[in-house]
Amino acid sequence: MAKKIWVVPFFGQGHLFPSMELCKQVASRDFNTVLVIPSNLSSSVPASLRQHPRVEIAEIPSSVRDPTLPGSDDPTHHHHGHRNSMGMGLENLLEARTTGPDGVQPACAVVDVMMDWTAEIFQKFEVPTVGFFTSGACSVAMEYARWKAHPIDVKPGEVRLLPGLPEEMGVTYLDTKQQHHRPPGHRATHHSAGQPGPFLGSTPPDPPPPFGGPWSQRKGPPKPGDHPLWLDGIKGSIALMINTYDDLERPFIEYISSQIGKPVWGVGPLLPEQYWKSVGSIVHDHKIRNNRQSNVTEDEVIQWLDSKPRGSVLYVSFGSEVGPSIEDYPQLADALEASTRPFIWVIQPGSGKPGPRMPLGSDSVEEGYFPHGLDSRVGQRGLIVRGWAPQLLILSHPSTGGFLSHCGWNSTVEAIGRGVPFLVWPIRGDQYHNAKLVVAHLKVGYMVSHDFTEKMKKEDIVQGIERLMDDGEAKQRAITLAAKFENGFPISSSAALDAFRDFLYDTTV
Repeated sequence: MAKKIWVVPFFGQGHLFPSMELCKQVASRDFNTVLVIPSNLSSSVPASLRQHPRVEIAEIPSSVRDPTLPGSDDPTHHHHGHRNSMGMGLENLLEARTTGPDGVQPACAVVDVMMDWTAEIFQKFEVPTVGFFTSGACSVAMEYARWKAHPIDVKPGEVRLLPGLPEEMGVTYLDTKQQHHRPPGHRATHHSAGQPGPFLGSTPPDPPPPFGGPWSQRKGPPKPGDHPLWLDGIKGSIALMINTYDDLERPFIEYISSQIGKPVWGVGPLLPEQYWKSVGSIVHDHKIRNNRQSNVTEDEVIQWLDSKPRGSVLYVSFGSEVGPSIEDYPQLADALEASTRPFIWVIQPGSGKPGPRMPLGSDSVEEGYFPHGLDSRVGQRGLIVRGWAPQLLILSHPSTGGFLSHCGWNSTVEAIGRGVPFLVWPIRGDQYHNAKLVVAHLKVGYMVSHDFTEKMKKEDIVQGIERLMDDGEAKQRAITLAAKFENGFPISSSAALDAFRDFLYDTTV
């Protein structure tokens, strides 16, 4: 009988999507996989996964709503209830599945590190765990290295190297300041897709007993050099998986493995199968993900892009959960107007306002920033998307030549895989580490500013746009990176998943 692997994602679609892809990858290696989710995420699981012969969806009853779905409130309001119901539901599920004459013991559980408190439950049933980061390796390594080096007294003009990591990832004075800055009025109280820990500047919610775990033992935001929150959570894990691949982040994967003394596998990027199959052609988002409300259709976006020269369009998007401050948005609008470059600008409802973004049409949407009149002033040179945008389509279209991005991990790897260079505007958390990876290590982009503690200026944004769009070398480096994706899912990640399979079969788990 094939071994069973349980996969436990953190709630929210940004964590669920890579977990679903991981299930399929693990299942292709002769494992039966069980994706354990609260019932509130049921609608986000596509029928194709439910029909997979080696994937089972185990739903735990939950009254908690997915915070990324319409009508949901700030997810931290639900955090206490989520953990409590999830913990009890998981224990009941394990009890039912592992005891009795028909009981089957899982070979291991792959647990999102933001669900590390569940490890205590798996331990009770003698099920080993593998920690799973939906973020990249650089952010994990940098967080650990900065804790070890404790570079809190870096002076202006000084670069503090981090032993074991590339020199270009050294900590500067501004690095120690900007990662604890957040836009005025921005309430950083919910988690981003792909981030290894709570947002810098956020306060973790109180844990419901008895399922607390190391995430919730600290009150207040992490400070420079703090012990990484995930480190205690993985103590009992037999290995780690990271949503990245060796050719992209080898030094960081190797660093993490050497520091924690356990196997660390880069098993990503865990993007949809259609993404890998469509290399060299346009990806159609509606075939992969549920469309949300928008003022434009995919066909309208394609028609607009088709009308623009190759590599001429700047794509501007900060994802669905973060964005600049209400004061910074007018500077961005003025910069896009002052620039001569064609652009697509995606603006979420409630942009610039505190709290999570709500989908277009939601009753709870608070009116945020919108560049009224900009569309008429720029004419056909600009396309302003209100709400959902087909990001994979835009990034894979040959007219797209640059990406002004917050550097969330999913957006970062999606663009890297399509050879699109970056103008980076990180907002918080691991985005600063991802931005430094893109600019300093991979050299496929520029920072929109070198001091994110200062107000953004139109002139700096215009200068960044022109610098990026005129840099043929950065574009060529981005194309070279994307070539690693030409044959589909990275060979190194396939090998890592094979190593995971062999590891389980070679041990007594």
